[in-house]
Amino acid sequence: MYCKYYEVFYILFHTGLRISEFCGLTIKDIDLKNRIINIDHQLQRIGSMEYHIESTKTNAGTRKLPMTEDVFRMFRAILEDRPTDFPEIMVDGYVGFLFRDKNGMPEVALHWEHRLKNAVNRYNSIFRVQLPKITPHICRHTYCSNQAKAGMNPKTLQYLMGHSDIGVTMNTYTHLSLDDAKNEMIRMEELEQARKEVDKAEDKKPMKQNMFKVV
Repeated sequence: MYCKYYEVFYILFHTGLRISEFCGLTIKDIDLKNRIINIDHQLQRIGSMEYHIESTKTNAGTRKLPMTEDVFRMFRAILEDRPTDFPEIMVDGYVGFLFRDKNGMPEVALHWEHRLKNAVNRYNSIFRVQLPKITPHICRHTYCSNQAKAGMNPKTLQYLMGHSDIGVTMNTYTHLSLDDAKNEMIRMEELEQARKEVDKAEDKKPMKQNMFKVV
């Protein structure tokens, strides 16, 4: 029932984009040849139903995101399926938004918040195991948490998330559990064991205390 939104849900969970950044994307911002997403603005709609293009939340928010193979395929599908019979509405000099409503206006955060909510409610009405509340921001935070658990360098993750303060990124690492710590220790131990095996294969002898002398 909600398969037509699959690509967007996937992108939100696998890029960490703010929903306002995603809604502001235009065709020109999606570089399929080099597999890069250009983030330098966001789309907002205020209470009076006026549409505005704003700069990214911070200077760090302006960034270029590399696409994974899966994200590349999602964007390619979106561009291939994008209707051409809707009018192209210009907002503050920007045109070619990825998604438009029935009036041709670019879709905004509220559209995707409602779709995620409705998808979760529909799922929970059918299945015994319930999904939690899911919002576009939860998609972003989930991406950040998953990358932290995978051991991504904090500075790299800070760049991908568009955080101006490394402290915001590091707060994600404090959410990791004891099991995460155990898995990381096991991973480090396995790496150390692998290093020893390589040294052994290369006939490298371990350092001993009597190999050092006081000068």
